Amino acid sequence: MWNVVLSIGLALGSVRQDSTVNPEFALLLKRAYRHSVPTVSVSELKSMIKRGAIVLDAREQEEFEISHIKRARHVGYIWFDMRKVYDIPKTDTVVVYCAIGKRSERIGEKLQRAGYQHVYNLFGGIYEWANQRNPVYNCSNIQTTEVHIYDDDWSRWLENASRVY
Repeated sequence: MWNVVLSIGLALGSVRQDSTVNPEFALLLKRAYRHSVPTVSVSELKSMIKRGAIVLDAREQEEFEISHIKRARHVGYIWFDMRKVYDIPKTDTVVVYCAIGKRSERIGEKLQRAGYQHVYNLFGGIYEWANQRNPVYNCSNIQTTEVHIYDDDWSRWLENASRVY
């Protein structure tokens, strides 16, 4: 038992996460990420938002319309274009998220290559945001319990929201 706990702890290494993240989910995320963009936990994101961080949603429009983090700006993934962020100063703090953090990491890489200096990826994405019972809002800016599932394999890790396909 302790070997499993120690293995999970060592495998997580430098990935920053809340202690409330399911350890199995966290391990899968660590394996799925490239670790090219620093991650932030849900609690760190909440603090960063209070200090004025820009939050970008790297999911597709349909996913964003079902629910998103309040005041998040939709930039998409498949049709992402740097013109969508032209007005954000390259010295601002930018946190990107998607469903679990894989697509947002790729968008974060593009932002870094474009010269953005303070780019972060939300560890666990909107799944973890919802899992920690933080509010999400639909396209009418009304709080909802729904989160779009982009992938059946990952959907089991969404624990505290209604799954929408």
